Amino acid sequence: MIRDAAPGDVPAIAAIWNPIIRDTVITFWPTERSEAEIAALIRDRQATGHPFLVAQDADRVQGFATYTQFRHGGGYARSMEHTIYLAPDARGSGIGRLLLAALEDHARTQGHRLLIGGITASNEGSLRFHARAGYAEWGRIPCAGWKFGRFHDLVLMGKDLAAET
Repeated sequence: MIRDAAPGDVPAIAAIWNPIIRDTVITFWPTERSEAEIAALIRDRQATGHPFLVAQDADRVQGFATYTQFRHGGGYARSMEHTIYLAPDARGSGIGRLLLAALEDHARTQGHRLLIGGITASNEGSLRFHARAGYAEWGRIPCAGWKFGRFHDLVLMGKDLAAET
């Protein structure tokens, strides 16, 4: 089931997100997110009309997804950047695709044109996932991120949501 995140989901979101922050270069974010930070992020995104969704099975939250404006300023108001993270045992199960489809549907209904993912170049699973979902590589920024004592390339993959209607 895909639904809007609620305050009670914060611990489960933290349990998915913080190991990714702490142990991988999937995100360049340097420090774990507190539950208060996550709760504020959910509240702020939802208050501005941007989704913060969770995928839940009968027992627990399996993953989450959100988007917000890509870059600041009115000229980018129809270009969104998304984030999707899954629990390790949920990867490859189709849940990521369901979350991405829900984000795309939401973005279209809000009149957004582009959905963009910023992906660490070494994250081959995410690059394949996005390509299978119809995203194309729109740019590669060498050494854009710094984590674990070294630089990492960033790949921007995007989809023109208007091209599908």
